[in-house]
Amino acid sequence: MRRAIAAAEEVRGSTSPNPPVGCVVLDAGGEQVGVGATEPPPGWHAEVVALRQAADRAADGTAVVTLEPCAHHGRTPPCTDALRAAGIRTVHFAVEDPNPVAGGGAAVLRAGGLTVHQGLLRSEVENGPLRAWLHFARTGTPFVTWKFAATLDGRVAAADGTSRWISSAQSRADVHAIRAKADAVLVGTGTALADDPALTVRDEHGTAASRQPLRVVVGRRDLPGSARLRDGTARTLHLATHDPHEVLRALAGRGMVDVLLEGGPTLAGAFLAAGCVHRVLGYLAPALLGDGPAALAGAGIGTIDDAVRLEIEDVATIGPDLRISAVPRSRG
Repeated sequence: MRRAIAAAEEVRGSTSPNPPVGCVVLDAGGEQVGVGATEPPPGWHAEVVALRQAADRAADGTAVVTLEPCAHHGRTPPCTDALRAAGIRTVHFAVEDPNPVAGGGAAVLRAGGLTVHQGLLRSEVENGPLRAWLHFARTGTPFVTWKFAATLDGRVAAADGTSRWISSAQSRADVHAIRAKADAVLVGTGTALADDPALTVRDEHGTAASRQPLRVVVGRRDLPGSARLRDGTARTLHLATHDPHEVLRALAGRGMVDVLLEGGPTLAGAFLAAGCVHRVLGYLAPALLGDGPAALAGAGIGTIDDAVRLEIEDVATIGPDLRISAVPRSRG
């Protein structure tokens, strides 16, 4: 299953609106004979990719899949049909498919005489490559990660407005790797006008990656024709609104599943106040400014009782910086 999870992670960011799924096929003797992951639409699902690699050796074998095999005919035939036709006898999957149209594959396989086990490494899959897609499938809206870089005293810029560079080159490279897995990168017009960001994915030499997330600008102010967000190196969408829910509905309609919010303090505050931040990713640099804008503003928090409490998922050292991943605690 961990090999299947790794395969799914390798394609995360290229499969939306389909889920990034990984599959490993073992032959009758338990030897790995096929590994597959979801192809970009309208390509094949992970099970079919792995089964084609396994060929005749899949007969009487086992399939290990991160998500319950689909049982419906969409762009491709049902994966349950492919598994049965290949002669697979046992299927292990981690997470049930919450999609009422595609779900139910386990029952179909059992009815066809296969042995099916579910729940293997469920937590690793739910909090790994499938997290954003599962959120999208269950809620109909994208999963939003708010990313920011700040000093240890929480400043995202100095008093004179300068902010390049608060975080290290290593942290910036890490952000590019995270952008590469996102469907869309989101900023407000304030940040777009003040910083003139490119919001593209680039390698260590500054070369743009072949696959770029959608660049999204939120707000009613126009961008000048000279703005880097208008340079044509990646698709750009300008949404003339300040409503986070309206933004997410628009992105959902475009099949955007995993969104990286890189806007300034005001946009971040609006999304947090609206309950539209599902993960916080903070890069803390070992520096102090003492003055300047804070990482968050206008979040509607007036007293300590209203604080948004977070549960830390991961802490890592990235160069000289500290990267903290956390999710809001559920209330009630």
